[in-house]
Amino acid sequence: MAIDWQPLCELIGAHDSFLLTSHCRADCDAVGSELALAQILQSLGKNVIISNGDPVPAHIAFIDPDNDVRVLGHSVEPKQLWKQQVLIIVDTSAWVQLGPMAEVVRAFPGERVIIDHHVSQDDLGAIEFKEETAEATGRLILELGEALGVEITPAMAMPLFAAIATDTGWFRFSSVKEETFAALSRLVAAGADPQQIFSMLFEQHSLARLHLRGRILENIVADMDGRLFSTHVTQHDFLETGANSTDTEDAINNLLTVKGSEIAVLFVELEPERTKVSLRSRTNFDVQKIAALFGGGGHKKAAGVTFSGSLAQAQQAVLDALRAELG
Repeated sequence: MAIDWQPLCELIGAHDSFLLTSHCRADCDAVGSELALAQILQSLGKNVIISNGDPVPAHIAFIDPDNDVRVLGHSVEPKQLWKQQVLIIVDTSAWVQLGPMAEVVRAFPGERVIIDHHVSQDDLGAIEFKEETAEATGRLILELGEALGVEITPAMAMPLFAAIATDTGWFRFSSVKEETFAALSRLVAAGADPQQIFSMLFEQHSLARLHLRGRILENIVADMDGRLFSTHVTQHDFLETGANSTDTEDAINNLLTVKGSEIAVLFVELEPERTKVSLRSRTNFDVQKIAALFGGGGHKKAAGVTFSGSLAQAQQAVLDALRAELG
Protein backbone atom coordinates (compact mmCIF):
# COMPACT_ATOMS: atom_id res chain seq x y z
CA MET A 1 0.00 0.00 0.00
CA ALA A 2 1.32 3.42 -0.96
CA ILE A 3 2.39 5.67 1.89
CA ASP A 4 0.48 8.85 2.69
CA TRP A 5 3.37 11.29 3.09
CA GLN A 6 1.25 14.31 4.09
CA PRO A 7 1.62 13.84 7.89
CA LEU A 8 5.40 13.61 7.55
CA CYS A 9 5.51 16.62 5.22
CA GLU A 10 3.62 18.60 7.87
CA LEU A 11 5.95 17.40 10.64
CA ILE A 12 9.00 18.38 8.58
CA GLY A 13 7.51 21.79 7.87
CA ALA A 14 6.96 22.39 11.57
CA HIS A 15 10.55 21.65 12.68
CA ASP A 16 13.99 23.03 11.92
CA SER A 17 16.54 20.39 12.97
CA PHE A 18 16.80 16.69 12.24
CA LEU A 19 18.89 13.68 13.22
CA LEU A 20 19.12 10.80 10.74
CA THR A 21 20.34 7.30 11.55
CA SER A 22 20.19 3.73 10.28
CA HIS A 23 21.42 0.22 11.05
CA CYS A 24 24.98 -0.88 11.80
CA ARG A 25 27.07 -2.42 9.00
CA ALA A 26 25.08 -0.13 6.74
CA ASP A 27 24.51 -0.98 3.09
CA CYS A 28 23.84 1.33 0.15
CA ASP A 29 20.12 1.44 0.85
CA ALA A 30 20.77 2.65 4.39
CA VAL A 31 23.52 5.18 3.65
CA GLY A 32 22.07 6.26 0.31
CA SER A 33 18.71 6.93 1.95
CA GLU A 34 20.33 8.90 4.77
CA LEU A 35 22.42 11.05 2.45
CA ALA A 36 19.62 11.80 0.01
CA LEU A 37 17.15 12.56 2.81
CA ALA A 38 19.69 14.89 4.42
CA GLN A 39 20.06 16.81 1.17
CA ILE A 40 16.30 16.95 0.69
CA LEU A 41 15.87 18.43 4.16
CA GLN A 42 18.79 20.82 3.73
CA SER A 43 17.25 22.10 0.48
CA LEU A 44 14.30 23.15 2.65
CA GLY A 45 16.61 25.07 4.96
CA LYS A 46 16.74 22.43 7.70
CA ASN A 47 19.69 21.65 9.97
CA VAL A 48 20.62 17.96 9.59
CA ILE A 49 23.04 15.59 11.32
CA ILE A 50 23.59 12.01 10.13
CA SER A 51 24.97 9.68 12.80
CA ASN A 52 25.42 5.90 12.70
CA GLY A 53 26.80 3.42 15.18
CA ASP A 54 29.75 2.51 12.96
CA PRO A 55 31.57 3.91 9.89
CA VAL A 56 30.36 3.62 6.30
CA PRO A 57 31.88 0.34 5.01
CA ALA A 58 34.95 0.92 2.86
CA HIS A 59 33.55 -0.79 -0.24
CA ILE A 60 30.66 1.72 -0.45
CA ALA A 61 32.55 4.77 0.83
CA PHE A 62 32.21 6.34 -2.65
CA ILE A 63 28.60 7.08 -1.81
CA ASP A 64 29.66 9.52 0.95
CA PRO A 65 32.63 11.43 -0.54
CA ASP A 66 32.29 14.32 1.93
CA ASN A 67 32.10 12.07 5.01
CA ASP A 68 28.70 13.42 5.98
CA VAL A 69 27.87 10.28 7.97
CA ARG A 70 29.26 10.81 11.46
CA VAL A 71 30.14 7.94 13.81
CA LEU A 72 28.79 7.97 17.34
CA GLY A 73 31.55 8.32 19.89
CA HIS A 74 34.12 9.37 17.28
CA SER A 75 32.97 12.36 15.25
CA VAL A 76 29.83 13.12 17.24
CA GLU A 77 28.63 12.71 20.83
CA PRO A 78 25.11 11.92 22.14
CA LYS A 79 24.63 15.36 23.72
CA GLN A 80 25.01 16.95 20.27
CA LEU A 81 22.41 14.62 18.80
CA TRP A 82 19.79 15.17 21.49
CA LYS A 83 19.66 18.86 20.57
CA GLN A 84 17.96 18.01 17.26
CA GLN A 85 14.16 18.27 17.20
CA VAL A 86 13.25 15.24 15.07
CA LEU A 87 14.88 11.81 14.76
CA ILE A 88 14.34 9.90 11.50
CA ILE A 89 15.42 6.25 11.38
CA VAL A 90 15.73 4.84 7.86
CA ASP A 91 15.95 1.28 6.56
CA THR A 92 15.39 -0.44 9.90
CA SER A 93 12.82 -0.62 12.67
CA ALA A 94 14.66 -3.09 14.92
CA TRP A 95 16.42 -2.13 18.15
CA VAL A 96 19.18 -4.71 17.74
CA GLN A 97 20.22 -3.33 14.35
CA LEU A 98 20.86 0.17 15.69
CA GLY A 99 23.92 -0.92 17.68
CA PRO A 100 25.36 1.95 19.76
CA MET A 101 22.74 4.34 18.36
CA ALA A 102 20.00 2.42 20.20
CA GLU A 103 20.73 4.26 23.45
CA VAL A 104 20.64 7.60 21.64
CA VAL A 105 17.25 6.67 20.19
CA ARG A 106 15.88 5.53 23.57
CA ALA A 107 16.84 8.82 25.21
CA PHE A 108 15.93 11.09 22.28
CA PRO A 109 13.58 13.79 23.64
CA GLY A 110 11.95 14.87 20.38
CA GLU A 111 9.73 13.36 17.71
CA ARG A 112 10.76 9.99 16.27
CA VAL A 113 10.00 8.79 12.73
CA ILE A 114 10.72 5.54 10.89
CA ILE A 115 10.94 5.22 7.09
CA ASP A 116 11.46 1.57 6.23
CA HIS A 117 10.53 -1.39 4.07
CA HIS A 118 11.38 -4.22 6.49
CA VAL A 119 9.10 -6.40 8.62
CA SER A 120 9.68 -5.84 12.34
CA GLN A 121 7.63 -6.15 15.50
CA ASP A 122 9.81 -3.77 17.54
CA ASP A 123 8.27 -0.65 19.03
CA LEU A 124 10.75 2.21 18.72
CA GLY A 125 8.23 4.76 19.93
CA ALA A 126 8.12 6.30 16.47
CA ILE A 127 5.61 7.34 13.84
CA GLU A 128 6.03 4.74 11.11
CA PHE A 129 6.03 5.31 7.37
CA LYS A 130 6.53 1.77 6.11
CA GLU A 131 5.86 -0.07 2.88
CA GLU A 132 6.95 -3.66 3.49
CA THR A 133 6.48 -4.62 -0.16
CA ALA A 134 8.80 -1.84 -1.35
CA GLU A 135 12.03 -3.02 -2.96
CA ALA A 136 14.17 -0.42 -1.17
CA THR A 137 13.95 2.41 1.31
CA GLY A 138 15.65 4.52 -1.35
CA ARG A 139 12.47 4.57 -3.43
CA LEU A 140 10.49 5.72 -0.40
CA ILE A 141 12.92 8.60 0.17
CA LEU A 142 12.53 9.61 -3.47
CA GLU A 143 8.74 9.64 -3.06
CA LEU A 144 9.03 11.73 0.13
CA GLY A 145 11.26 14.23 -1.64
CA GLU A 146 8.75 14.55 -4.45
CA ALA A 147 5.88 14.88 -1.95
CA LEU A 148 7.80 17.75 -0.33
CA GLY A 149 8.12 19.43 -3.71
CA VAL A 150 11.92 19.21 -3.73
CA GLU A 151 13.77 19.14 -7.05
CA ILE A 152 15.89 15.98 -7.11
CA THR A 153 19.49 16.95 -7.85
CA PRO A 154 22.28 14.72 -9.24
CA ALA A 155 23.77 14.57 -5.73
CA MET A 156 20.49 13.13 -4.43
CA ALA A 157 19.88 10.90 -7.45
CA MET A 158 23.20 9.02 -7.25
CA PRO A 159 22.82 7.59 -3.72
CA LEU A 160 19.15 6.82 -4.30
CA PHE A 161 19.89 4.93 -7.53
CA ALA A 162 22.63 2.99 -5.71
CA ALA A 163 20.22 2.25 -2.86
CA ILE A 164 17.61 0.74 -5.16
CA ALA A 165 20.16 -1.04 -7.36
CA THR A 166 21.85 -2.84 -4.48
CA ASP A 167 18.70 -3.82 -2.59
CA THR A 168 17.32 -5.41 -5.75
CA GLY A 169 20.53 -7.22 -6.73
CA TRP A 170 20.86 -4.87 -9.71
CA PHE A 171 17.14 -5.30 -10.51
CA ARG A 172 17.05 -9.12 -10.55
CA PHE A 173 15.06 -9.83 -7.35
CA SER A 174 11.34 -10.53 -7.35
CA SER A 175 10.74 -7.31 -5.39
CA VAL A 176 11.34 -5.37 -8.61
CA LYS A 177 8.15 -4.02 -10.14
CA GLU A 178 6.86 -1.32 -12.46
CA GLU A 179 7.29 1.34 -9.75
CA THR A 180 10.97 0.39 -9.44
CA PHE A 181 11.79 1.24 -13.04
CA ALA A 182 9.60 4.33 -12.96
CA ALA A 183 11.62 5.58 -9.98
CA LEU A 184 14.91 4.70 -11.66
CA SER A 185 13.83 6.58 -14.77
CA ARG A 186 13.21 9.71 -12.70
CA LEU A 187 16.59 9.33 -10.99
CA VAL A 188 18.43 8.97 -14.30
CA ALA A 189 16.60 12.04 -15.59
CA ALA A 190 17.78 13.85 -12.46
CA GLY A 191 21.41 12.99 -13.15
CA ALA A 192 22.15 9.47 -11.85
CA ASP A 193 24.71 7.65 -14.04
CA PRO A 194 23.99 3.88 -13.97
CA GLN A 195 27.27 2.90 -15.66
CA GLN A 196 29.35 4.89 -13.18
CA ILE A 197 27.37 3.59 -10.20
CA PHE A 198 27.75 -0.04 -11.37
CA SER A 199 31.49 0.45 -11.76
CA MET A 200 31.85 1.92 -8.27
CA LEU A 201 29.74 -0.87 -6.75
CA PHE A 202 31.07 -3.93 -8.51
CA GLU A 203 34.37 -3.09 -10.20
CA GLN A 204 36.38 -1.63 -7.33
CA HIS A 205 36.82 -4.69 -5.11
CA SER A 206 39.97 -5.35 -3.13
CA LEU A 207 42.02 -8.50 -3.67
CA ALA A 208 41.25 -9.43 -0.05
CA ARG A 209 37.53 -9.37 -0.85
CA LEU A 210 38.05 -11.77 -3.76
CA HIS A 211 40.15 -14.11 -1.61
CA LEU A 212 37.40 -14.13 1.01
CA ARG A 213 34.83 -14.90 -1.67
CA GLY A 214 36.92 -17.95 -2.53
CA ARG A 215 36.71 -19.15 1.09
CA ILE A 216 32.96 -18.66 1.06
CA LEU A 217 32.59 -20.74 -2.09
CA GLU A 218 34.90 -23.46 -0.72
CA ASN A 219 32.75 -23.82 2.39
CA ILE A 220 29.42 -24.38 0.62
CA VAL A 221 27.40 -27.36 1.87
CA ALA A 222 24.32 -28.75 0.09
CA ASP A 223 21.44 -30.13 2.17
CA MET A 224 17.86 -31.34 1.74
CA ASP A 225 18.61 -32.90 -1.66
CA GLY A 226 20.11 -29.68 -2.98
CA ARG A 227 17.27 -27.42 -1.87
CA LEU A 228 19.19 -25.84 1.00
CA PHE A 229 22.70 -24.41 0.61
CA SER A 230 24.79 -22.94 3.39
CA THR A 231 28.30 -21.63 3.86
CA HIS A 232 30.31 -19.83 6.51
CA VAL A 233 33.19 -17.47 7.20
CA THR A 234 35.33 -17.62 10.33
CA GLN A 235 37.47 -15.03 12.08
CA HIS A 236 40.44 -17.05 10.88
CA ASP A 237 39.30 -16.53 7.28
CA PHE A 238 39.20 -12.77 7.83
CA LEU A 239 42.66 -12.74 9.36
CA GLU A 240 44.24 -14.85 6.62
CA THR A 241 42.67 -12.97 3.71
CA GLY A 242 42.88 -9.48 5.20
CA ALA A 243 39.18 -8.95 4.46
CA ASN A 244 36.50 -7.71 6.86
CA SER A 245 32.87 -8.55 7.56
CA THR A 246 31.52 -6.06 5.02
CA ASP A 247 33.37 -8.00 2.30
CA THR A 248 30.76 -10.77 2.67
CA GLU A 249 28.03 -8.55 1.21
CA ASP A 250 26.14 -10.13 -1.71
CA ALA A 251 28.18 -13.37 -1.45
CA ILE A 252 25.10 -15.28 -0.36
CA ASN A 253 23.51 -14.81 -3.77
CA ASN A 254 26.18 -17.07 -5.31
CA LEU A 255 24.54 -20.01 -3.51
CA LEU A 256 21.27 -19.43 -5.33
CA THR A 257 22.94 -19.75 -8.73
CA VAL A 258 23.02 -23.55 -8.27
CA LYS A 259 20.27 -25.33 -10.17
CA GLY A 260 17.57 -26.57 -7.80
CA SER A 261 18.61 -24.37 -4.89
CA GLU A 262 15.75 -22.80 -2.95
CA ILE A 263 17.24 -21.47 0.29
CA ALA A 264 20.68 -20.00 0.97
CA VAL A 265 22.27 -19.25 4.34
CA LEU A 266 25.53 -17.45 5.11
CA PHE A 267 27.02 -17.62 8.61
CA VAL A 268 29.62 -14.98 9.49
CA GLU A 269 31.58 -15.34 12.72
CA LEU A 270 31.76 -11.77 14.04
CA GLU A 271 33.08 -12.74 17.48
CA PRO A 272 33.47 -16.07 19.36
CA GLU A 273 29.90 -15.77 20.71
CA ARG A 274 28.27 -13.61 18.03
CA THR A 275 27.34 -14.81 14.54
CA LYS A 276 25.68 -12.91 11.73
CA VAL A 277 23.21 -15.06 9.80
CA SER A 278 21.86 -14.05 6.38
CA LEU A 279 19.03 -15.97 4.71
CA ARG A 280 17.71 -15.84 1.15
CA SER A 281 14.87 -17.60 -0.66
CA ARG A 282 14.00 -17.82 -4.31
CA THR A 283 10.67 -19.60 -3.74
CA ASN A 284 7.62 -18.81 -1.62
CA PHE A 285 9.46 -20.07 1.46
CA ASP A 286 9.40 -17.30 4.10
CA VAL A 287 12.91 -16.91 5.55
CA GLN A 288 11.78 -13.92 7.64
CA LYS A 289 9.84 -16.34 9.85
CA ILE A 290 13.01 -18.32 10.49
CA ALA A 291 14.97 -15.16 11.29
CA ALA A 292 12.19 -14.06 13.65
CA LEU A 293 12.62 -17.25 15.68
CA PHE A 294 16.03 -15.94 16.74
CA GLY A 295 15.14 -12.27 17.12
CA GLY A 296 15.88 -11.20 13.55
CA GLY A 297 13.76 -9.81 10.75
CA GLY A 298 13.69 -8.68 7.15
CA HIS A 299 11.56 -9.78 4.23
CA LYS A 300 9.95 -12.99 3.06
CA LYS A 301 12.80 -13.65 0.64
CA ALA A 302 15.68 -11.88 2.40
CA ALA A 303 16.20 -11.80 6.14
CA GLY A 304 18.88 -11.89 8.78
CA VAL A 305 19.72 -12.11 12.46
CA THR A 306 22.69 -11.54 14.73
CA PHE A 307 22.79 -14.82 16.66
CA SER A 308 23.99 -14.77 20.26
CA GLY A 309 26.20 -17.84 20.19
CA SER A 310 29.11 -19.50 18.47
CA LEU A 311 29.31 -20.20 14.77
CA ALA A 312 28.65 -23.91 15.41
CA GLN A 313 25.65 -23.14 17.60
CA ALA A 314 24.20 -20.77 15.02
CA GLN A 315 24.64 -23.33 12.25
CA GLN A 316 22.94 -26.08 14.21
CA ALA A 317 20.03 -23.95 15.43
CA VAL A 318 19.23 -22.15 12.18
CA LEU A 319 19.78 -25.12 9.85
CA ASP A 320 17.69 -27.40 12.10
CA ALA A 321 14.87 -24.85 11.99
CA LEU A 322 15.10 -24.66 8.20
CA ARG A 323 15.15 -28.44 7.81
CA ALA A 324 12.10 -28.80 10.03
CA GLU A 325 10.19 -26.16 8.06
CA LEU A 326 11.24 -27.52 4.67
CA GLY A 327 10.16 -31.02 5.72
